Amino acid sequence: MSLLTIVLIAVALAMDAFAVSLSTGVTMCKMHLKNALRMAGFFGGFQAIMPIAGWSVGRFAAEQIKSYDHWIAFALLAAIGGKMVYEAICGKEENEDEKRDPHNVYILLTLAFATSIDAAAVGISLSFLKVAIVQPSLIIGIITFFISLIGTYIGCKAGDVFGSKIEVLGGLVLIGIGVKILVQHLFF
Repeated sequence: MSLLTIVLIAVALAMDAFAVSLSTGVTMCKMHLKNALRMAGFFGGFQAIMPIAGWSVGRFAAEQIKSYDHWIAFALLAAIGGKMVYEAICGKEENEDEKRDPHNVYILLTLAFATSIDAAAVGISLSFLKVAIVQPSLIIGIITFFISLIGTYIGCKAGDVFGSKIEVLGGLVLIGIGVKILVQHLFF
């Protein structure tokens, strides 16, 4: 597989992470490089690990996973997106700082996992093509890291300008990504 093909796959896979980074960055009141790097690290790390996991599974059980991976991604993204919309519309929670902290480890794990399920599917495909997986996984992880970092920064700046309206949009984007994954797997 050519380097250009791997880079194009990586950019395509990073788009979900970019959209989530963008919409999550919106919820940040102030941009802290540490938090942006942490988010990008989670997304890049999961995008690097999941193709390896998919490649490994593809060698043994591709058909069993293929039947429900899209439902997992949809449920996770819809739940988090729905929570963002609800909180933006209904006002603040008991602890405003906790609500505004999209860097909670559990939230990051959920988002990173949900956006990397497609990367696992790519890993499964690469196993069928008998492609060595380490180089593509590293490229996918690095590209996702930088694209997510940029998305977080842009989202934070948009949140400063548009406030809670953009939080609603961000939540709807997460739900939309979940729907897109579901539709792609069910109908295409």
